[in-house]
Parts: sequence; structure tokens; C-alpha cells
Amino acid sequence: MATNLPEHFKCPISLEIMSDPVILSSGHTFDRPSIQRWLDEGHRTCPITKLPLPDSPILIPNHALRSLISSYTLLPPLHQIISQPETLISTLILNSSSSDSKIDSLRQLARLSKRDASFRRRLVDSGAVSAVLFCLDSSSSSSSSEGAIDRVVNFLVGAATSDCRALAATIITSLAVVEVNKATIGAFPGAIEALVMILRDGKGREKKEAATALYALCCFRDNRKRAVDCGAVPILLRNVESGLERGVEVIGVLAKCKEGREQLESYGGCAKILVSVLRNGSSRGIQYALLALTLVCLHSKEILMMTLQEGVLEICIGMVEDNSEKVRRNASNLIRVLRGGNHHRIS
Repeated sequence: MATNLPEHFKCPISLEIMSDPVILSSGHTFDRPSIQRWLDEGHRTCPITKLPLPDSPILIPNHALRSLISSYTLLPPLHQIISQPETLISTLILNSSSSDSKIDSLRQLARLSKRDASFRRRLVDSGAVSAVLFCLDSSSSSSSSEGAIDRVVNFLVGAATSDCRALAATIITSLAVVEVNKATIGAFPGAIEALVMILRDGKGREKKEAATALYALCCFRDNRKRAVDCGAVPILLRNVESGLERGVEVIGVLAKCKEGREQLESYGGCAKILVSVLRNGSSRGIQYALLALTLVCLHSKEILMMTLQEGVLEICIGMVEDNSEKVRRNASNLIRVLRGGNHHRIS
């Protein structure tokens, strides 16, 4: 089952799924038995950054990650559930199905869609999105892509509860698996604005799902300016500062457009927020924080100087041997920018 779980669930030392994740003072997370063995052997450097540690390093339990790993491992392996979409969809569209069974099917489809990218595509191809929309509004029979988007955006804006808004955002992410839908959804009046509003006013899970949907949409170039025009950049930075790391992935993508960079440059504390992700974030969060800093520093001498003052050059040097190839490449790009050199590829 470990092969189906996200990479950041694995200990960087043992490469096994962590049972007791703890945070080292360097900001990186390890499985307690693995990092304890490392320390017991006399090492006083972080295994990832190679930066020195205190004589008596403190291991802080990573309760959030432990809970997330537990919620994944409670699910059966994918090969046991791969045949379930059709059964779940049938439950959604049958008039004889109870409300409780429909809600349970919706929850299972949402959980399955998060586990594996290829499985999300299978859900879309198997009709899961249409079935969910049918369940949300059984009075309508529209099955066209534009009709589906109309219904889900209306539901996103008008849903009465946080769980419903989170589900609507998840559906948008699933629809955006199909490339052409990214453009269609992004151009649809109110779609991106609704996601930004959830990031501004929503709660935990709905914010995370909204950020995921916004990231999926902004992978399409034309949607980036739309998101910036809706005020996404300052809202995302505030969310990242308060702990929503998923937001930094969107920031990394928005930094690829001129309008996004200008908003980042004008936000006081932007460099400090992104550097905090470098020190304390997951591998994926670090990857996108490096990307955003590189793009902004290329166009703003002021942000470049702030970034240097935050000690980022030393942090990046410690990341050039990171386990993640994308982190290594993005760290090398930022080092070249901070040192005044040129770089060939940003991704």
C-alpha cells in the first residue's frame, strides 16, 4: 500500500511510511525511530539540510501528519476498491437510495479521488462527476460539460455548509483533470472568484479543497491573471502564514505571470512567509516556495535583498542534495539568481 501513498508520508531516512512522525529543529519531519537512531549514532546535523543541530535536539510530534497518515491507511488498498466507482455511482443516481447511503457514497468518492491521480481520471471517465451533480440537483438532466460546470459553480457559491463547499471544490478539481475543462471553468463567471472567496472566508477543509482546485485551474496560463484579479495573492499569503501550505503551490504557479509577481512584490512580508515554508514545509511546499522566490527575485532587487537577509542562500545550499529532484533543481536555480547568475530552466 505504501506505493499508493503520498511521498511526504515516507521518512526521508528509512523511506518507509512513518508511524510516529516528528519535526526536527531544521523544520524537516522524520519517523521517530529513524531520526533517533541517527542522533544516537552521534550525528548532530540534519540528514537533509546538513545544517548543525543543538547538542540535545528536540523532537516535536507532527500530530497533523500523523493524523493524515492514519486517515489514509484506514482505507483499503486501491486494488480492493478499484471496482467500486460503478457501485458508488449507482447509489447516487437511484431514487431508492437513502440520503445516508448517498452521503456515504459521496464521501467515499471524495476520499478515493485524493489517493491517486490516475484514479481521479478513472472517476471522471466513469461518470462520477455527472453522478455527483445528479445527486446535488436531481431535478436537472443536463450532462454537458458546460451544464455541469454551471451547476457545480452555483453549488460552490450557494452551498449552505462548509462540507458542501468543500465537496463542490473537489468536483472542480476532478473536472479540471480534463485539460480543456481548465479553460472552460476558468472562463465561467464566478468560478475562480468563488474559490478565492472560500480561501478568504472559509474553514479548514474547504480552504484546502479550494486551494487544490485553484491550483488545478491555474496550471492553465490564462487563469492565472483571473485569479490575481480576484485578489488571490494576498489571501493565499495570509493562508500560508496561518498554516495552509497548499496555498504556496498556487503562489508558485501565480508567480509565473507578471501580475502575480507584482502582487507578491507589493505584499509586505512576502519573502519572510515563503522562507518560513523553506524552513518548515513539506518537500512539495518547499519546491513551490523556491519556485516563487526565484521568479520574484528575478524581477525585484528589493525582494532579492530581503531574501538574502533571511539567510536563504545558506538554506538552498543545504538543499542541493535533497531527496527530491525538483527541490534540488529549484534550489540550484534560486542559488544562481541570488548570486547574480543566470539559470536555464524554472519548473
